[in-house]
Amino acid sequence: MHRSTNSCLKEKIDYIESEIQEMTKNARNLKSDYLSLIELKLLIEKTQTFFQDHSAQRKLSATVQIYNNDAVFGHLGFIAGTVATSRVPSFERMLWRISHGNIFFKQAQIDQPLKDPITGHELQKTVFVVFFHGEQIKLRVKKVCFGFKATLYPCPATYKDQQEMLSGVETRIKDLEMVLDQTEQHRRLVLTNIAGDISTWMLAVRKEKAIYHTLNMFSMDIIKKCLIAECWVPKSDLYIAQKALDDGVKASGSPIPSILHHVPTREIPPTFNRTNKFTRGFQTLIDSYGIASYREVNPALYTIITFPFLFAVMFGDVGHGLIMTAFSAIIVIYEKRLSKNKSDNEIWNIFFAGRYIILLMGIFSVYTGLIYNDMFSKSLNLFGSSWMNVYDSETLANHTSLELDPAVAYTQTPYPFGLDPAWQFATNNIIFLNSFKMKLSIIFGVLHMAFGVTMSVVNFNFFRKPEMIYLQYVPQILFLMLLFWYLCILMFMKWTMYSATATDPTYGTSCAPSVLITFINMMLLKGSEDSPPCKAMMFDGQDALQKLFLTLGFLCIPIMLFGKPAFLFWQARNRKRHEVGGERGEVPAGAGGGAGAAGELLITQAIHTIEYVLGTVSHTASYLRLWALSLAHAQLSAVLWQRVLRYGLARSLAGSVTMYVGFAVWAFFTLAILVLMEGLSAFLHTLRLHWVEFMSKFYDGQGYAFMPFSFAAIIEHDDEELAQNGAPPEKKDEEY
Repeated sequence: MHRSTNSCLKEKIDYIESEIQEMTKNARNLKSDYLSLIELKLLIEKTQTFFQDHSAQRKLSATVQIYNNDAVFGHLGFIAGTVATSRVPSFERMLWRISHGNIFFKQAQIDQPLKDPITGHELQKTVFVVFFHGEQIKLRVKKVCFGFKATLYPCPATYKDQQEMLSGVETRIKDLEMVLDQTEQHRRLVLTNIAGDISTWMLAVRKEKAIYHTLNMFSMDIIKKCLIAECWVPKSDLYIAQKALDDGVKASGSPIPSILHHVPTREIPPTFNRTNKFTRGFQTLIDSYGIASYREVNPALYTIITFPFLFAVMFGDVGHGLIMTAFSAIIVIYEKRLSKNKSDNEIWNIFFAGRYIILLMGIFSVYTGLIYNDMFSKSLNLFGSSWMNVYDSETLANHTSLELDPAVAYTQTPYPFGLDPAWQFATNNIIFLNSFKMKLSIIFGVLHMAFGVTMSVVNFNFFRKPEMIYLQYVPQILFLMLLFWYLCILMFMKWTMYSATATDPTYGTSCAPSVLITFINMMLLKGSEDSPPCKAMMFDGQDALQKLFLTLGFLCIPIMLFGKPAFLFWQARNRKRHEVGGERGEVPAGAGGGAGAAGELLITQAIHTIEYVLGTVSHTASYLRLWALSLAHAQLSAVLWQRVLRYGLARSLAGSVTMYVGFAVWAFFTLAILVLMEGLSAFLHTLRLHWVEFMSKFYDGQGYAFMPFSFAAIIEHDDEELAQNGAPPEKKDEEY
């Protein structure tokens, strides 16, 4: 079936090719004849002018004799033709030299543009007439004309004969124009029919090339009667491959069935993760960092939630989130229609490929914007306020913003959801939001890193390395939790234990210790003294507990450093004992290099330990970018509102014009800076937090992508793009 189809296509293409070549050849011949007739027509018209300008025309016309396409004026002959305009000066000089000045040369440039019948380029030509005396000069003139590629035409000498020839030439030109028009219409019709099938033919050719390229990688058996191929197939798709082979046998009518069986190999299989249109974008983010090692835990599934959430922490704004959500929702709704229209615009292709990522980022930004109670830098008064107005009318008239003191203005009833809108007008809102967002950044960061460290347990269990749970995971998670999660616990304790309305002054806001200073003193083993009524510590025994946490944390470092090398050394020694098998004096091959290998392993483990210990500190600080970008985003939004849109809303004589211009400027900068530029900045920072702070705790990323034979991929991409891009994925990669 396949061979017969390709054979029919080849015969059809060969027939069409020969037909087009024949039409092209005939069209060129017709155009050459047409060009010659046009040149002859113009030559006759120009020659009539030459003879009319000749002062002795009447005197010599009676003695004209015509022979062999040459004319003789008494004792003078003449030759007429056309030559390229650029060659006329050289042509005239050469005629003058070979005749020693015994010729009379007349020329006239053709104004009508002519076209080359082969190339289609425009030709600039000139009509010439050469008068000469004698046969020898005539032969020389003809040789010069041949050398300069001049075209000679028969030209009558009398006006009557010229008119008769001109009439005949014009008739032939009209007939030839009709034939040329019909030829062009026929060729256009043939090419139009081909244009409708060319895409189908190209598709068939590309498929056939891909098939033969794959067949070239097959090998022959010993007797060279069958092909043998080794390939990777996902286990869950083995039945599909077997069915395809069976269908091929039936379609070809072969009596020999195709055999598919498992081939044991020590080669590491490629990584393949199944994805759909929703998860493909998130998997691409992970694969950009590195293709997961075979059967390694895939963080793409968890990134679906953590990525848009951390982005939204930095980009939290209801208005900006709605813009992003609306933009991505439109792309998602019309994705089928848009996917059919291929575009070369790289920016648009990135937006379209990441439409679901943008959609989730927009939805999460709306949620965090509600938490921050921020919509285009303005608060939403959804549930009233939990703060009382303790200022008189005079104070309110003289101040646009006032300080919120929880000791006198707070109603002791928490705001139902998010921040209270009263903070919008408070002079101390920056101090409050700084502290709030900074602490949240540290808490989210420690939780994110702890989750990344815990993900390594999945790898250890799957690859049957239970000892690494105790030698690597336990000390790593203890080091992180005893130090930095303890810091987070202090934040929660400070929020719940200290209050401006506390009856005990020891737990008033003025006595609340600085969590950062407490943590620094803990790391430096530096004690703090009480300053009545305030206490240096939050609870009794805190100093002893901190020293215990610090001691246990630092004891985890030697376990991380020496645990794995010591275990591997012990494991290797036991293996050598079994290999010796009790025979004395027999040393296993490679045993002499054990010391060097152990030293290399110890150095590698030392690098990983130092990287983790120092990275835990730097990565925790790195999550402060959540606070910094959130604060910058809110302040930029506030500046645009106060410095641009607020002036546009001011009442004036030209209020409508001012409002129109102000809103246009505000909308432009909101989209260009706050949504696009700030969104891109938050996206890149979120990507860094996942690649460096999160995935470095468990992700190896040393695999290579599974690239199955796919006609769809061949149709959509070029061969170079296929070689660079891997198959996108989701969840844990499948077994082979």
